[in-house]
Amino acid sequence: METRLAAYEALSAAQKQRLDALEVHPEQLPFCGDIYSALNCLLVNPNPGVRGFALLADDIPVAFLLLKRPPCLPHWANEHSATLHALQVDRHQQGLGFGKACLQALPAMALEAWPQIKGLELSVDTHNVAAMGLYLGAGWVDSGEAYKGRVGYERRLSWMFNP
Repeated sequence: METRLAAYEALSAAQKQRLDALEVHPEQLPFCGDIYSALNCLLVNPNPGVRGFALLADDIPVAFLLLKRPPCLPHWANEHSATLHALQVDRHQQGLGFGKACLQALPAMALEAWPQIKGLELSVDTHNVAAMGLYLGAGWVDSGEAYKGRVGYERRLSWMFNP
């Protein structure tokens, strides 16, 4: 199966329609939200500081994520980074390596979108064991800092580009 990360605006109408049906498990909603909220963030008030990307498996959307830059960066982020938000893998496609595929393709897509960035950052709930394992297993580095987030305590993780 061939996978690739594609910018939302490059998706066909049929792919966007399929993406609209993406669902995560109910217990994941507090951590990543749903596709409606993610697309709402991307499309209702378009901003060059927010980009959406879909992971396509054989040209079918199976996952989605948002990247943010100033002026849309969260308070905890470094101004020279892009931040990862709302990573969602369709509930029927989980466990097949699509989250890992997103993370592997993400650095190149982020640099293509914003060549000036120095790295990527994300914030993950400390109780979201699956997400922590995914990010740390993909080479993201825990900053060691925790702060009170919307759901519980969150950790900041980063991915720095090679100089």
